[in-house]
Amino acid sequence: MTGTLGFGPARPVKGTGAGILTRLPAVGAKVARGTVLYRVNDQPVPVFYGATPLFRTIGTAGLEGRDVAQVRRNLTALGYRTRSSRPDVSDSGLLDALARWRKDHKLPGTGLAPGQVVILSGPGRVSAVTAAPGDPVDGPILSITGTDPVVSVPMSPADAAGLSIGTEVTVTSPDGAEVPGEVSASSDSSDAASDEAGKVTVVVRTEKPIAGYAGSAAQVHITTIAREGVLAVPVGALVALAEGGYALQLADGSLVAAQTGAFAGGMVQVSGDGITEGLSVVTTS
Repeated sequence: MTGTLGFGPARPVKGTGAGILTRLPAVGAKVARGTVLYRVNDQPVPVFYGATPLFRTIGTAGLEGRDVAQVRRNLTALGYRTRSSRPDVSDSGLLDALARWRKDHKLPGTGLAPGQVVILSGPGRVSAVTAAPGDPVDGPILSITGTDPVVSVPMSPADAAGLSIGTEVTVTSPDGAEVPGEVSASSDSSDAASDEAGKVTVVVRTEKPIAGYAGSAAQVHITTIAREGVLAVPVGALVALAEGGYALQLADGSLVAAQTGAFAGGMVQVSGDGITEGLSVVTTS
């Protein structure tokens, strides 16, 4: 199947809070914890990792929740020790670490309010910028993909159903080199272009970087079924029987009932009484 070199499905990033966007990243920029993704009212908005959007201000002691634990984990990962036996409760250790972090980033005020950081699931790469300087921050801003080159393969739901995470494949890069890989994700892409509606995008990650530029085509070879040591004939040799099933026509015009197996490359696996290696059968040209 034909796939496209890229960095996988894009995830939209929306801004929160109030203010005007004053600086935006370039397409292709790497995104990591602690880096500034964009600026609002000329104040930096850094990246934190997590799964819980910042929905309240973390600025007083005694707050409890997953958002508090998430802020603590990020500060610790960035080198700001918080000294606490209750990670999910805000205390003096967390607030002191937060104050040191704000000072180092030259952020005015205290605490951490929604919109002052961007919560992402992990590192990424800016794939598109949809906003412009001067736009309000509370709206779509940009899109982010993964950082590792992958091949995205659109296929029918029926074909995708036969695959699972970890299925081994071979990718032929634009320069003709073959690179081993495996299926790493599968997602519904029914909101894609009209000619791809109803397709499923299967993401293939390779063992080593693929030669070529993002957007280039690559061939992905997927083995969904394998049969060894079997007899096979061209598909055109199958004769459909009125009562159901198939047969093979011999040179003298007689028919031999045939059980079919796997289909691949214009050939079909066959078996049955009288079907032996070297048997001559009639086929379409």
